[in-house]
Amino acid sequence: MFYVSDIKEKAPNSYKTPLQEMVYETLTKLEISFERVETDEAISMEDCIEINKKLNMNMVKTLFLCNSQKNKFYLFVTTAEKPFKSKDFSKVLNISRVSFAPQELMQNILGVKIGAATVFGVLNDKENLVEIVLDQDVLLEEWYGCSDGTTTGYMKVKTEWIVTKFLPYTKHMPNVIKI
Repeated sequence: MFYVSDIKEKAPNSYKTPLQEMVYETLTKLEISFERVETDEAISMEDCIEINKKLNMNMVKTLFLCNSQKNKFYLFVTTAEKPFKSKDFSKVLNISRVSFAPQELMQNILGVKIGAATVFGVLNDKENLVEIVLDQDVLLEEWYGCSDGTTTGYMKVKTEWIVTKFLPYTKHMPNVIKI
């Protein structure tokens, strides 16, 4: 059985990664409230079903992508149920075909490992290398469910606050697309 803790409204007492600590410090600084849970390690969207039930929201799917030269990066946030098709994504943005960025680049640029990709990773992107691309369907949801930068911590934040408070703070204005 997949473990999901009771809901918490405060930051953890200790942090597993530097990014996780930055996430909670930033949310506090920006006065963005959240609910969070601690879980067994969640890697797949299937693992998120119990998290969704506990937090009463739908987890987003966050993909870290790059071009073949590995010099253009995209953090694509879409709804969990949508399949990702590189061809469609590239066509909408009018760019050459993209693929999943290597784990090493994800760690170096966003500060996360596979399974923990999150919009909060742009806190580590001081050089603004990453373009945030939001599926417009994500903006239709009241709640934004995502990782806190780990594969064992998940949170629920108002989608509006991600777009109007958090992303402007990080100087990453999203490109909203319809896929």
